[in-house]
Amino acid sequence: MVVYVKMIRNLSSASFAALSATVPKSPATCLTRLVHSRTYDVAVIGGGIVGLASARELILRHPTLSFILLEKEKELALHQSGHNSGVIHSGIYYTPGSLKARLCVRGATMAYKYLDKKGLPYKRCGKLIVAVEREEIPRLKALYERGQKNNVQDLTMIDAKGIREREPFCRGLMALDSPNTGIVDWRQVSLAYAKDFQEAGGTVVTGYEASDIAMAKESPAGATEGMKYPIAIRDSKGTEVRCQYVLTCGGLFSDRLSQISGCSPEPRIVPFRGDYLVLKPEKHYLVKGNIYPVPDPKFPFLGVHFTPRMDGSVWLGPNAVLAFKREGYKMYDFDIRDFGNALFFRGLQKLVLKNLAYGVGEMYRGVFIGAQVKILQRFIPELSLRDVLRGPAGVRAQALDRDGNLVDDFVFDGGVCDVGSRVLHVRNAPSPAATSSLAIAEVVADEAERRFLL
Repeated sequence: MVVYVKMIRNLSSASFAALSATVPKSPATCLTRLVHSRTYDVAVIGGGIVGLASARELILRHPTLSFILLEKEKELALHQSGHNSGVIHSGIYYTPGSLKARLCVRGATMAYKYLDKKGLPYKRCGKLIVAVEREEIPRLKALYERGQKNNVQDLTMIDAKGIREREPFCRGLMALDSPNTGIVDWRQVSLAYAKDFQEAGGTVVTGYEASDIAMAKESPAGATEGMKYPIAIRDSKGTEVRCQYVLTCGGLFSDRLSQISGCSPEPRIVPFRGDYLVLKPEKHYLVKGNIYPVPDPKFPFLGVHFTPRMDGSVWLGPNAVLAFKREGYKMYDFDIRDFGNALFFRGLQKLVLKNLAYGVGEMYRGVFIGAQVKILQRFIPELSLRDVLRGPAGVRAQALDRDGNLVDDFVFDGGVCDVGSRVLHVRNAPSPAATSSLAIAEVVADEAERRFLL
């Protein structure tokens, strides 16, 4: 059941001055609405793609309820939703029958329909998963069978000649061809979700960082309905939002949002930074579509790949290393709390011990890009170190349990915390969350309705 937040109290102009590009041009418009509508049925915390998709889904299901979405940044979708590879995945990799597989396949179908309906630009450029060693061929064939079971459309196995026809500069023994894999600007999609939410009557407020979620002790000033809106969401400036129900989709800070409402700190979010290289413009001809390696089940992450972008650039990578800051996109970004929380967490310690050699290799390749280029040359031999530059980075919110296991499935929380059944925390949404966002939103809305009896 979706989070229904109902009320806003003592909102200062400064708190709402910084609205995102999708919010009405004049902040006064939003302030006027807040002054005249002092309560909200549902508050959604988190303006990334999952929070926006979930808020959109809920308000479309329940148009008579009032909704507000709170985002701590001055703009929407700035973090994982704006720092990703931009791929529309097809659902090949995931265990057949798993929720993760079903959400990805359904999410991709829904995404293409949504993009067409809204006239948003995308490219269905396809993807090759390429085996460059004979030992990889059995794993590639197993991937093909997995994709078939997941109902991924138009998958085919191709030989070395077929690879050259699809990607003239790529070399491999065999490949899995996924023509329905695409690319899109997921931040642009996120802002489209926000526009849908607003057009349905929802309010978006940016620059509001929730620091406390608790039961209020009394009704807000001027209220005539008593404790109809018992949840108080406060920020560090003392501004308070009141509501009936709360849904949080905090991404990199989802565990901390759970904690401030009195819920469990686990699974813990551990940030992993992925550093990309970029292909120089004069070398863009080397890559036509997505080129991926055959994943090795011994390692927790996929490995480096070639990804064309909507702006015409080509990204190479990423590696995967522990980030010293949850929103740290530079190698030397550091936050003592974020680093300490990760370093002293037993789950991360166990993960590191299980994958020590892999982790050291990823760190080495992050510093010495020639080592990363050497791996990429297995697929495109013509690539050289002088053809690449250091590029952007993203930070992934990886949920870990205390045994060092990567948490891939949904984690919902809220039933036993201080604010009881009036809060629902989305602690983890199955990757790839952008591709699956519309399908994930359906699951989140179903869960919110179930919990809140909506």
